[in-house]
Amino acid sequence: MKIVMDTDTIVAALRSPGGASSELLRKARRGELTLAASVSLFMEYETVCSRPEHLLAAGLEARQLGLFLDGLAYLVEPVEVHFLWRPQLRDPADELVLEAAVNASAQALLTFNLKHFAVAAERFHLQVAQPGTFLRSLP
Repeated sequence: MKIVMDTDTIVAALRSPGGASSELLRKARRGELTLAASVSLFMEYETVCSRPEHLLAAGLEARQLGLFLDGLAYLVEPVEVHFLWRPQLRDPADELVLEAAVNASAQALLTFNLKHFAVAAERFHLQVAQPGTFLRSLP
């Protein structure tokens, strides 16, 4: 199953190694899920994860963050964005997440901001779920 993770779920994985978002990354590493992201989405992952408050909360130094991001880059199936679907969402920052999911033909978009994506995801027949809920739904 192919998924796209919103930036908030990647930050959650960074900050909480025992949480559902981290478990989803482990499943991707084991080949049980395919994690997809566009270049622009991955750049957002890097920018947001590099914020001092996230490094402090995760107890990481810049070098360790680099290792996390290198590992994440290894897991990600690159998505070429052939078509921009904008505007679909109220928050322009969320558009690149939706575009990655649609262009990847992902089955699910994982986010903590369900309300932001609900209507647009329905248009594209895309499941939107929080990481924990999605994880519990897997066989």
